[in-house]
Amino acid sequence: MRVLIINHYAIPPTEPGGTRHHSLAKELVSRGHEVAIVAASFHHMTRRRRPEADNSCWFFESIDGARFVWLRVPAYQGNSVARVWNMIVFALRTLGLLRSHDMECPDVVIGSSPHLFAAWAGERLAQCYGVPFVLEVRDLWPETLVRIGKMPRWHPLVLLMSMLERWLYRRASRIITLLPGASKYIASKGVPSEHIVHIPNGTDFSLAAKPAMPPAESRATFIYVGAHGVANALDTVLEAACILRDKGYDSLRFRFVGDGPEKSRLRDKASRIGFQNVVFDDPVPKGQVYSEIAKADAGLLVMRDSPLYDWGMSTNKIFDYMASARPVIFSGNTPYDIVRSAGCGFSVPAEDAAGLAEAIEAFLQLPKAERIEMGLRGRRYVEENHNFSILASKLEQLLREVLEAQPKD
Repeated sequence: MRVLIINHYAIPPTEPGGTRHHSLAKELVSRGHEVAIVAASFHHMTRRRRPEADNSCWFFESIDGARFVWLRVPAYQGNSVARVWNMIVFALRTLGLLRSHDMECPDVVIGSSPHLFAAWAGERLAQCYGVPFVLEVRDLWPETLVRIGKMPRWHPLVLLMSMLERWLYRRASRIITLLPGASKYIASKGVPSEHIVHIPNGTDFSLAAKPAMPPAESRATFIYVGAHGVANALDTVLEAACILRDKGYDSLRFRFVGDGPEKSRLRDKASRIGFQNVVFDDPVPKGQVYSEIAKADAGLLVMRDSPLYDWGMSTNKIFDYMASARPVIFSGNTPYDIVRSAGCGFSVPAEDAAGLAEAIEAFLQLPKAERIEMGLRGRRYVEENHNFSILASKLEQLLREVLEAQPKD
């Protein structure tokens, strides 16, 4: 079958960020399917545009058998009006692909959030092609804007997104959710529960090689990999580091790898506090992230205290840590706590710096053999539940069912 995926932020593993659709596409291609991925040429994390995009509205690139269609969109900084315009232009240029003679008619279209303009463009393409539309919900929009972005429900953008959300739920043949509990939220909008399928994030084990042993250094390193945004609550880590320093843990090292609107402020805060053991590094391509994690003793995952996480979380970094066989120290509030389920680390409440410091101290007191076994439990859990090879099989089955349910001419 021919599968067309619309994901504004899709990237290959040569760039930093989430590579979910590249990994799924690579698996589907290996099974004889054709996959095209429509994405933006402007990288959300690095704020750089692919140079090929300077000459045309779109261009094509084959990566691991999948066909990437890069659309030129305007640049932006931070969560501004310019970013909303970037989203709208992406949606309009996606619709413009109907005029391209280089695009073959797909058998099914997948439109992926987080922002719903991209998913809307996917539904419109499916309608024009006369093929089924599958909606993938990676983040709950506009609920994220309200719960994390603190936008009032009467804000025009929230009202527009709310109407678009319900419209897409009605138009989709099936809805894929990455969040384990989001089916309850989506069903509350009138969607039959049998139309909702949970296909979480995962790990591409062709990138995550056999895990390396923890560093032999006496100086323990804790790593955070990913976005530096409001939702990531990274102040909690700096405050926990202060507590640990005051308790005499002067040799600990905290490493932040990634980028985002909060990074500059966090770096300034660390400098004001006088931390010499906090390092802020640039984001690294997905293909290199596992080697960076291997240099640390444990991974850090911190989240805001928000009812948004009552439906679960789909963060990539936790699977990267677990696939690297590194214990995870998690600060967050969710009934779907993977760290606790896998027994691969410590869990404390969200935005609890004292609790996070206590968890780090408890980790440091573990014998090395127990740390290694804790990390290996996480690796086994990901291999069994979040291997993209397994997840691609689930997606393939879903798409076959959607196509079989289509009325025959």
